[in-house]
Amino acid sequence: MTATSPAPTPQQMPTLDDMKRMADKQVEPLLEKLKGDPNNADLLNQVATVYRMTHQFDTAATYYQKALQVNPKNVGARTDLASCLFYEGDADGAIAQLEKSLTYEPKHAGTLLNLGVIRWKGKNDATGAIATWQKLLQYYPNFEKKALVEKLIADAKAHPGKALPVSQ
Repeated sequence: MTATSPAPTPQQMPTLDDMKRMADKQVEPLLEKLKGDPNNADLLNQVATVYRMTHQFDTAATYYQKALQVNPKNVGARTDLASCLFYEGDADGAIAQLEKSLTYEPKHAGTLLNLGVIRWKGKNDATGAIATWQKLLQYYPNFEKKALVEKLIADAKAHPGKALPVSQ
Protein backbone atom coordinates (compact mmCIF):
# COMPACT_ATOMS: atom_id res chain seq x y z
CA MET A 1 0.00 0.00 0.00
CA THR A 2 1.44 3.36 -0.98
CA ALA A 3 1.00 6.58 0.95
CA THR A 4 -1.58 7.81 -1.55
CA SER A 5 -3.77 4.69 -1.73
CA PRO A 6 -6.89 4.66 0.40
CA ALA A 7 -7.12 2.41 3.41
CA PRO A 8 -9.15 -0.74 2.77
CA THR A 9 -12.64 -0.65 4.18
CA PRO A 10 -13.99 -3.63 6.04
CA GLN A 11 -16.44 -5.72 4.05
CA GLN A 12 -19.95 -4.79 5.07
CA MET A 13 -22.37 -7.54 6.02
CA PRO A 14 -25.43 -7.66 3.78
CA THR A 15 -28.67 -6.40 5.31
CA LEU A 16 -31.80 -8.56 5.44
CA ASP A 17 -33.12 -6.54 2.50
CA ASP A 18 -29.93 -7.30 0.56
CA MET A 19 -30.30 -10.98 1.42
CA LYS A 20 -33.93 -10.97 0.30
CA ARG A 21 -32.96 -9.43 -3.04
CA MET A 22 -30.23 -12.05 -3.48
CA ALA A 23 -32.65 -14.85 -2.62
CA ASP A 24 -35.34 -13.51 -4.95
CA LYS A 25 -32.80 -13.40 -7.77
CA GLN A 26 -31.50 -16.88 -7.00
CA VAL A 27 -34.96 -18.50 -6.95
CA GLU A 28 -36.18 -16.89 -10.21
CA PRO A 29 -35.34 -19.93 -12.37
CA LEU A 30 -36.83 -22.30 -9.79
CA LEU A 31 -40.06 -20.30 -9.63
CA GLU A 32 -40.20 -20.35 -13.42
CA LYS A 33 -39.99 -24.16 -13.35
CA LEU A 34 -42.68 -24.27 -10.64
CA LYS A 35 -45.11 -22.51 -12.96
CA GLY A 36 -45.17 -25.63 -15.12
CA ASP A 37 -44.93 -28.06 -12.19
CA PRO A 38 -46.45 -26.42 -9.08
CA ASN A 39 -46.54 -29.64 -7.06
CA ASN A 40 -42.87 -30.49 -7.47
CA ALA A 41 -41.80 -31.03 -3.86
CA ASP A 42 -38.09 -30.96 -4.75
CA LEU A 43 -38.39 -27.54 -6.41
CA LEU A 44 -40.48 -26.23 -3.52
CA ASN A 45 -37.82 -27.45 -1.09
CA GLN A 46 -35.06 -25.81 -3.12
CA VAL A 47 -36.89 -22.47 -3.07
CA ALA A 48 -37.55 -22.81 0.66
CA THR A 49 -33.91 -23.62 1.36
CA VAL A 50 -32.66 -20.54 -0.49
CA TYR A 51 -34.99 -18.36 1.56
CA ARG A 52 -34.04 -20.12 4.82
CA MET A 53 -30.33 -19.68 4.13
CA THR A 54 -30.88 -15.95 3.57
CA HIS A 55 -32.88 -15.58 6.80
CA GLN A 56 -36.21 -15.05 5.01
CA PHE A 57 -37.84 -17.48 7.44
CA ASP A 58 -41.47 -16.55 6.83
CA THR A 59 -41.15 -17.00 3.06
CA ALA A 60 -39.14 -20.20 3.53
CA ALA A 61 -41.81 -21.61 5.85
CA THR A 62 -44.48 -20.98 3.21
CA TYR A 63 -42.55 -23.01 0.63
CA TYR A 64 -41.73 -25.81 3.09
CA GLN A 65 -45.43 -26.04 3.96
CA LYS A 66 -46.31 -26.32 0.25
CA ALA A 67 -43.67 -29.03 -0.19
CA LEU A 68 -45.04 -30.93 2.80
CA GLN A 69 -48.55 -30.81 1.35
CA VAL A 70 -47.12 -32.78 -1.58
CA ASN A 71 -44.80 -35.01 0.46
CA PRO A 72 -45.74 -34.96 4.16
CA LYS A 73 -43.16 -37.63 5.08
CA ASN A 74 -40.15 -35.49 4.08
CA VAL A 75 -38.47 -35.33 7.47
CA GLY A 76 -35.70 -33.00 6.30
CA ALA A 77 -38.17 -30.44 4.99
CA ARG A 78 -40.27 -30.72 8.14
CA THR A 79 -37.19 -30.19 10.32
CA ASP A 80 -36.18 -27.15 8.27
CA LEU A 81 -39.75 -25.82 8.54
CA ALA A 82 -39.48 -26.20 12.32
CA SER A 83 -36.30 -24.12 12.35
CA CYS A 84 -38.02 -21.38 10.37
CA LEU A 85 -40.99 -21.39 12.73
CA PHE A 86 -38.69 -21.20 15.73
CA TYR A 87 -36.77 -18.24 14.29
CA GLU A 88 -40.12 -16.55 13.61
CA GLY A 89 -40.98 -16.95 17.31
CA ASP A 90 -43.32 -19.97 17.09
CA ALA A 91 -41.65 -22.49 19.41
CA ASP A 92 -44.88 -24.50 19.82
CA GLY A 93 -45.33 -24.79 16.06
CA ALA A 94 -41.69 -25.80 15.67
CA ILE A 95 -42.00 -28.50 18.33
CA ALA A 96 -45.18 -29.81 16.70
CA GLN A 97 -43.39 -30.13 13.36
CA LEU A 98 -40.43 -31.93 14.94
CA GLU A 99 -42.68 -34.31 16.84
CA LYS A 100 -44.52 -35.03 13.57
CA SER A 101 -41.15 -35.75 11.92
CA LEU A 102 -40.39 -38.31 14.61
CA THR A 103 -43.61 -40.18 13.75
CA TYR A 104 -42.09 -40.83 10.31
CA GLU A 105 -38.47 -41.32 11.38
CA PRO A 106 -38.14 -41.75 15.17
CA LYS A 107 -34.34 -41.74 15.15
CA HIS A 108 -33.71 -38.76 12.82
CA ALA A 109 -30.60 -37.13 14.30
CA GLY A 110 -31.24 -33.59 13.04
CA THR A 111 -34.79 -33.67 14.33
CA LEU A 112 -33.70 -34.86 17.77
CA LEU A 113 -30.92 -32.27 17.99
CA ASN A 114 -33.25 -29.43 17.02
CA LEU A 115 -36.08 -30.67 19.23
CA GLY A 116 -33.77 -30.51 22.24
CA VAL A 117 -32.57 -27.01 21.36
CA ILE A 118 -36.10 -25.69 20.85
CA ARG A 119 -37.42 -27.34 24.01
CA TRP A 120 -34.67 -25.66 25.99
CA LYS A 121 -34.39 -22.29 24.22
CA GLY A 122 -38.02 -21.88 23.24
CA LYS A 123 -39.83 -23.43 26.19
CA ASN A 124 -37.22 -23.43 29.02
CA ASP A 125 -37.74 -27.20 29.25
CA ALA A 126 -34.24 -28.33 30.21
CA THR A 127 -35.49 -31.73 31.38
CA GLY A 128 -37.20 -32.45 28.05
CA ALA A 129 -34.20 -31.16 26.12
CA ILE A 130 -31.73 -33.30 28.05
CA ALA A 131 -33.90 -36.41 27.60
CA THR A 132 -34.09 -35.75 23.85
CA TRP A 133 -30.34 -35.26 23.50
CA GLN A 134 -29.62 -38.35 25.60
CA LYS A 135 -31.87 -40.34 23.28
CA LEU A 136 -29.95 -38.93 20.30
CA LEU A 137 -26.63 -40.08 21.79
CA GLN A 138 -28.14 -43.45 22.68
CA TYR A 139 -29.16 -43.97 19.05
CA TYR A 140 -25.90 -42.54 17.67
CA PRO A 141 -23.02 -43.00 20.15
CA ASN A 142 -20.55 -41.75 17.53
CA PHE A 143 -22.69 -38.80 16.38
CA GLU A 144 -20.56 -36.30 14.43
CA LYS A 145 -21.69 -33.45 16.71
CA LYS A 146 -21.39 -35.50 19.90
CA ALA A 147 -19.19 -32.89 21.61
CA LEU A 148 -21.78 -30.19 20.92
CA VAL A 149 -24.61 -32.38 22.25
CA GLU A 150 -22.62 -33.22 25.39
CA LYS A 151 -21.95 -29.51 25.93
CA LEU A 152 -25.65 -28.71 25.48
CA ILE A 153 -26.54 -31.38 28.03
CA ALA A 154 -23.98 -30.01 30.52
CA ASP A 155 -25.17 -26.43 29.98
CA ALA A 156 -28.84 -27.41 30.37
CA LYS A 157 -28.04 -29.27 33.59
CA ALA A 158 -26.03 -26.33 34.94
CA HIS A 159 -28.56 -23.68 33.85
CA PRO A 160 -31.94 -25.43 33.55
CA GLY A 161 -34.00 -22.23 33.48
CA LYS A 162 -31.69 -20.20 31.29
CA ALA A 163 -30.95 -21.29 27.76
CA LEU A 164 -27.45 -20.30 26.73
CA PRO A 165 -26.50 -19.49 23.13
CA VAL A 166 -25.54 -22.52 21.06
CA SER A 167 -21.94 -22.32 19.88
CA GLN A 168 -20.59 -24.87 17.47
